[in-house]
Amino acid sequence: MRLNKYISETGVCSRREADHWIEAGRVTLNGARAELGLKVEANDEVRVDGELIGAKKKPIYIALNKPCGVTCTTETHVQDNIVDFVGHPERIFPVGRLDKDSEGLILLTNDGDIVNEILRSENEHEKEYLVRVNRPITELSLALLASGVKIMGVMTKPCRVIRVGQDGFRLILTQGLNRQIRRMCSALGYRVERLRRVRIVGIDLGTLAPGEWRYLSEAEIAGLTARGVRSSAAPAPTPRPSSGAPSRSASPDPAPAPRPSERNPRPPGSNERSNRRARTAHRPSSTRR
Repeated sequence: MRLNKYISETGVCSRREADHWIEAGRVTLNGARAELGLKVEANDEVRVDGELIGAKKKPIYIALNKPCGVTCTTETHVQDNIVDFVGHPERIFPVGRLDKDSEGLILLTNDGDIVNEILRSENEHEKEYLVRVNRPITELSLALLASGVKIMGVMTKPCRVIRVGQDGFRLILTQGLNRQIRRMCSALGYRVERLRRVRIVGIDLGTLAPGEWRYLSEAEIAGLTARGVRSSAAPAPTPRPSSGAPSRSASPDPAPAPRPSERNPRPPGSNERSNRRARTAHRPSSTRR
């Protein structure tokens, strides 16, 4: 087992933090200063700042309904940090982040492997949000949000957008840029008044009250494994903003659009015409590729 994974599985930090500790010279392996990439065997002794660390702790998976004002950081000197807010006796850390002025579902754990699976961009896991802006939003704006908006010099990925009332909508992303939704709305001339995350992959916020947390069920945990995360990801369909009533479903799933290769199928008889052109290649009007 690699050293950074060994350290993270004891619950003291994430794998990324373990790498930083190793680089900073805070970790020793069998009395010698450790280096990145080292592997730990069964009887090896690993110390962080001179303190022996050992057995892997039981994995913890928590769903929190984060209220506004709580900061998603493990830095305990930061006021209103999420770790102190939850107050769990074991060392846990948030999976990703939710802006201080946003609310809703966020996961916390001591399992670095799950963190990597959820945050890995190529897995394209879904996160669902309810958004309310400062004025009625037009159908054109919803269509632009769905197709992609240029922010911070990059175009956002296509996503699902469903109208909820005159000034609200439901947004399902497979991307996680910094303050992405707020920046997307700002680019179109809107200001976000309320932003609430209601789903991460297959885990719903449900009836969890603001400020409360719960442990994930075994089924929810299974859905966060590598296979579960990847199987839940699907390419975003061609955006079609709804012009009707607010969505009733917590996770709307409109029919996906055809794959790009199916959008312009070869017209009937095209192979026959190609063969005819090949047979008449000596003519001046023949097509050359």
